[in-house]
Amino acid sequence: MWKWVAILMVAAGAARAEVEKAYVAGGCFWCVEADFEPVPGVLGVVSGYTGGDLPDPTYRNHDGHYEAVEITFDNAVISYAEVVEKFLRSVDVLDAGGQFCDRGNSYRTAVFVTSDAQRKAAVEAVAKAEAVLGAKVVTPVLRAQTFWIAEDYHQDYYKGTDIVLTRAGPKKQANAYKFYRNACGRDARVRELWGAQAFPG
Repeated sequence: MWKWVAILMVAAGAARAEVEKAYVAGGCFWCVEADFEPVPGVLGVVSGYTGGDLPDPTYRNHDGHYEAVEITFDNAVISYAEVVEKFLRSVDVLDAGGQFCDRGNSYRTAVFVTSDAQRKAAVEAVAKAEAVLGAKVVTPVLRAQTFWIAEDYHQDYYKGTDIVLTRAGPKKQANAYKFYRNACGRDARVRELWGAQAFPG
């Protein structure tokens, strides 16, 4: 009996996929974090900075870096290709100057790859996106660099309960986030661009 139990345990372990990480930049990192944390198979999302040469970047000084996120996922549940395809459908891949109301280099989109397999999947996902849109996708596929984790107050910002000051007056952080996202027209533009394929749907 124990022999068969051992064999089944080994088989189950072999079938269990390794945890994988994806690095993407999609404008405001709060929004990308909020989009991906609920996705089945996603184990965690962290906001940060990457793509530049400046060591120890901060929100006040991250010149040369993109605002980006690290998505940790179980590739037995969701593949890297699926993560990238969802990401591309959550942003404006035709805008090279930033995203929505956030303008400038740090708000550009990008996919940062850590292996040849990730590069192949990302390039294929970009090609599929171009075929769907009938237009050139400006989101580059780049080699991953050091990912610097952003300050604590940026993590899970969309769920925060602190009171913050907005253009519409003081608001609970979660409500301020919703106000900002709606005012920037992020979801409206993504739906306009991607239609039924927009993510989140």
